[in-house]
Amino acid sequence: MNKEIEKALNSQLNFEIESAHIYLAMAGYASSIGLDGFENWYMVQYEEELAHAKKFINYMNDRGARVKITGFDDPNNTFESILDTLEISLNHEKKVTKRINDLMDLAQEKRDHATVSLLHWYVDEQVEEEDNFNNLIDKVKLVKDAGLYILDKELETRTFVPINTEEK
Repeated sequence: MNKEIEKALNSQLNFEIESAHIYLAMAGYASSIGLDGFENWYMVQYEEELAHAKKFINYMNDRGARVKITGFDDPNNTFESILDTLEISLNHEKKVTKRINDLMDLAQEKRDHATVSLLHWYVDEQVEEEDNFNNLIDKVKLVKDAGLYILDKELETRTFVPINTEEK
């Protein structure tokens, strides 16, 4: 395997592990505010990111490349809302997409057809990842607006009850 591709794949597989930790932190946040469904959803994201890393590791091992695991900074553990976590996640996935596209460009430039073949799966996966986050963001915004609508309808029923101003 070309050394430049090997280095880039190592960088990406470590970024996938870092991504897993980002989603693990978000799962912890969701749990802390009582959103068990979102905690579960983020735990699935966590597992998916680790599986993405493992897919790179297996591929590199199959190609005789040297896998190198590195460290990374602590993930953010402070969020304003569940919508905040989703918007951060979407931006993160856009970074992943750029990284995968850059890897694809490198593999095509080096004429590494096996790596190009592998990366097709990741390209398709990133379309799905971004779509999932976009859909969730839209749904959270709709639910938020629906909640406001329901409260608005409740407040609409309030009536003025005159008081007896002559009573002492």
